[in-house]
This record gives sequence, C-alpha cells and structure tokens, in this order.
Amino acid sequence: MTSSTFIIASPGHASIYDAEALALHKRNALRFIAMGTRRGVDKLPAAVTRLNPAIGLLAYAAVRTMRPFSAESFRFQLYPWFDRWVKKQLNPGDNMISSYAYANESFKWVREHGGKTFLDGGNSHPENFWEILTEEQRRWKAPDPPVARKYYERSCAMMEHVDYVFTASTYVANSFLTRGFKPEQLFPHPRPLNTSSFRPREGERPKDKPLTIIHTGALCLRKGTPYLLEAFRLVLKKSPKARLVLRDSVRDDVKGILSQYNSLPITWLPHMPHHELAEHLRQADIFVLPSLEEGMVLTAVEAMGCGLPVILTPNCGANDLVEPGISGEVVPIRNPEATANAILKWEEIVTRPGYRPSVKINKDVLTFEHFEKTFIGQLKTLGLINSQEI
Repeated sequence: MTSSTFIIASPGHASIYDAEALALHKRNALRFIAMGTRRGVDKLPAAVTRLNPAIGLLAYAAVRTMRPFSAESFRFQLYPWFDRWVKKQLNPGDNMISSYAYANESFKWVREHGGKTFLDGGNSHPENFWEILTEEQRRWKAPDPPVARKYYERSCAMMEHVDYVFTASTYVANSFLTRGFKPEQLFPHPRPLNTSSFRPREGERPKDKPLTIIHTGALCLRKGTPYLLEAFRLVLKKSPKARLVLRDSVRDDVKGILSQYNSLPITWLPHMPHHELAEHLRQADIFVLPSLEEGMVLTAVEAMGCGLPVILTPNCGANDLVEPGISGEVVPIRNPEATANAILKWEEIVTRPGYRPSVKINKDVLTFEHFEKTFIGQLKTLGLINSQEI
C-alpha cells in the first residue's frame, strides 16, 4: 500500500499548516500546499508548493487602508477566488485539509471524486462561534457583527462537505458534537509551539513588587476584555497597588468600553516582536484571559511556559492544560467576580516570601515530534498513510 495524496489549502501563513505539510512531505504524501502568499513554507521544496501572491497582496493593502473590521471582511471576500484557484489543480482521489470558508467548492469536488476532507478546527463550530459572539455584540451594542455575515454563512455551508475535523481543544470538539458531528469524525490536533523563548524568570520575586497581572493578546469582545477590566477594578478594592499590563492592540468593538476604565493603573505595551513579550511575561505574576471563544489560545501557553499561573475560561482551549489550584484556575465566562476571586487567590500564593515561578507545562506535548506522531497516527487509522511508514 502507498500513502494517499493530500492537498493543504490556506490563503495565509499558519504554523499548523506548515507542520501538517512537513509531516506529510516526509512520507511522500503531500501533493502540494496551496497558499495565497508570495512565500511558501520553510524547508518545503518548491515542487510541492503552489503560491498565489496576488491574494496576499490585496489582503495586505486592505489592512493598510481600511479599519480592521472592513479589512477583515475584504479578506474574507477573497476566499472564493482562492477556492476556485485551488479546485482547478485537484486530481481525483486527492484528500484535502483546509479551514472555515477557505475551500467550499474544493471540498465538495474532493468528496465527489473519491477523496476525504479534513477541516482544521482551530476555532469552534461556526454556529457556536456566531451565536456566542453575536450575543456579546448585542450586550455591548457593538456597531459590527462578530465577523462578516457572508463569511459566517460560507463557513456554515462548508460543514456539509466535511468528513473529519481536526479539533484544537475539548471546547472545539464539544461544539461539533453538539451540532451533529459524531465522535469518530473528530481527531484531537495538538498545536506545535516553539516555547524556547518562554521560560521562567530566575530568582525570587522582589518583596516590594506590586501584584502584576498581564494579558498579551488583543483586546476585543471575543477575548472578554470588558470582564477583564471589571475584574481588575474589583481586585484593586482589595489590592490597591496591583497593576495590569496590556498590549496596545485594540479592536473597534471595545474602544468605547476602554474609555470607561481610564482611571485604572494600566501599563500599555507597544508593538514589538513576538518573542520580546516573553520578558514582559517573566516580569508579571498572573496571566488572565476571560475569553468567550478560542480554539487554543497560545498566549496562555506561552505564559505557562514562563511559569505564570493562568486564569482562563472553559472556552479558551488552553484550559485543557490547566490543573486548578496548581497551574491556575478555570472560571465561568462573563464573570468578573469569579475572575477577580481567582486573581486574589493566586495573589496570596505568588506574594509569599521566597516565591519563585512554579507553574510547569509539559512542553513535550507542544513539540513538532508529538504533533507529527499524533497527526500521522490518525491518518494511519483511516488507512490514508502506509502503516509501515514512520
């Protein structure tokens, strides 16, 4: 038996597609990866790379000239073009890996011609995504929907052409199970992550240092920013010297809300290379992300790599890695009181004399090798990869 051929289709760069492509190429099972960019995947030869840089150029121009929601909506409008371009290059028997709304026509064609389709479930089922975030937009009277409605509708339409889902977390898996997918259609899909820059600080915590809470993601309704700010306000009532560190990356839907918390002691981090955030994490005490919807929030994993306890919701994905009371806490969504109580609980721990960052994460599960073993093993169980191949 020889391995089946796979096509990976992604309009932009994402580390998960790079990892899939490299794992498949090692087994001569990747026919090509299609990308709407001018650069392909590092270490992947041109022979298995198909690029359409015009798509990426137009998306970049939109980012430079439009407000964020409009630029994102414009980028979504490019997906049917990308989809048609990919479809023209398919052969009967190809299997395909792609994600929400990228490749509707291609997925349908693959299934009609003997192949299997795999959705990368980096976020929850589109209906779950839309329902929870549309409710949030209404709560805060945001001017825009969570995403462009056409993108949401196209994502939903793609679901009827999906054979299997690679799920980023338990939260993602449950969102598909509650919407009619069967357990045998779902495969856990670990995210490989280079955490070499994210390691704990050395030495004991300075005694006179104020409690420092940090969040290194963007600020928006989806990530629960209003609940983070309110939780911090509650914390200040009992720990008045505490401070909050945030990145200056603010979506339109929370700009008005932020103005209501101008009096809070917030330190704003400017734009910087991603790896430089590690030093700011090492200088903090607790990472907090009360998000409403995530597939697998990598900022929390990075914080744990720096030894920080993390306070997350069950909708973060990374909560799968949290041992309550040992590496952090899991609190309900939309609950600033519970979030504040969790912060204050951990304040008692991190401010003890002689405290050193003690949260540990099993970095072995974040390696490419672990991802590769899991991913290829799943394809073997479906008979799509030669079982004799390593």
